[in-house]
Amino acid sequence: MSASLSRFGRPHVCVVLKRSSWRKWVEEEEDPRIATLLESGDETVQRMRQSHDDHVETIEEVREALIDLGAEATWHDRPHAFRIEDGCDLVVVVGGDGTLLGASHGVGPGVPLLGVNSSPSYSVGFFCGAKKGNARAAIAAALAGRLRRTELARMRVELNGSGLLDRVLNEALFCHASPAATSRYILRLIGKGGVSLAEEEQKSSGIWVGPAAGSTAAQRSAGGRILPLASGKLQYVVREPYRPHGEMLSLTLGVVGEEQALRIKSKMRRACLFLDGDPIAHEVTIGDVVTMRRSSEPLVVLGLSRNHHTRKR
Repeated sequence: MSASLSRFGRPHVCVVLKRSSWRKWVEEEEDPRIATLLESGDETVQRMRQSHDDHVETIEEVREALIDLGAEATWHDRPHAFRIEDGCDLVVVVGGDGTLLGASHGVGPGVPLLGVNSSPSYSVGFFCGAKKGNARAAIAAALAGRLRRTELARMRVELNGSGLLDRVLNEALFCHASPAATSRYILRLIGKGGVSLAEEEQKSSGIWVGPAAGSTAAQRSAGGRILPLASGKLQYVVREPYRPHGEMLSLTLGVVGEEQALRIKSKMRRACLFLDGDPIAHEVTIGDVVTMRRSSEPLVVLGLSRNHHTRKR
């Protein structure tokens, strides 16, 4: 990437901020349980204040960098409500992978995104091309067009033929509404023209489906393999497939080609479909059909290295 991101003189940067646990639970909600745990020095909240302080310092680092670089900035602190504005040259996400995933749903194809890990001591920041301490250098390089661009495939998810989201970056989880209940469904791999290439009725703990960018997260933890970051394929991984008599199942792990789709027909009255984590959840019932395929809206992420594929969870 050699061309400057600024198209009309002064660059316009959209900054999306994480709302830290300290801010949400201590400052805004004044949660008495959290206050008690903090006062007693409980191990479950030991890192909360330091992580918050790191985050605040990183926000100031980004703010000062944008002023020094002469950029016009708009600020957003609700990642899941963020939607790109006209004329935005660069999206900078300050937080971690969860914040970046939430913000990415509002970023269309072609608009570059730079993640800044605001608390690298406590957060992996797989998608982040910068971190606390080097934010200014990374933003300057991004605006000058010097940061490596990586185009990540995203996934389109439909429910009964209607689109739910074209911008799933990590994964979707389809399962029973209760984690203690068995997930029952019919799984079909669909080829060109809607032809069924393979199908299987299954019982399991649910199924993960996602693009290559998510293959080192839940997919890998459930037994999947790591896909090349630039791959346009999807991967599906069945969680704990039920084989009461040791029977063979053929569709517990596999890839979905760029011109193929995966269809899941629910045999459950109460099922859920989670997209890129728990904030986006859709109810699914018996007879409903969930379809997943490669999206036509990839995401451009800045600063990822060529060997950027170890990670998270």
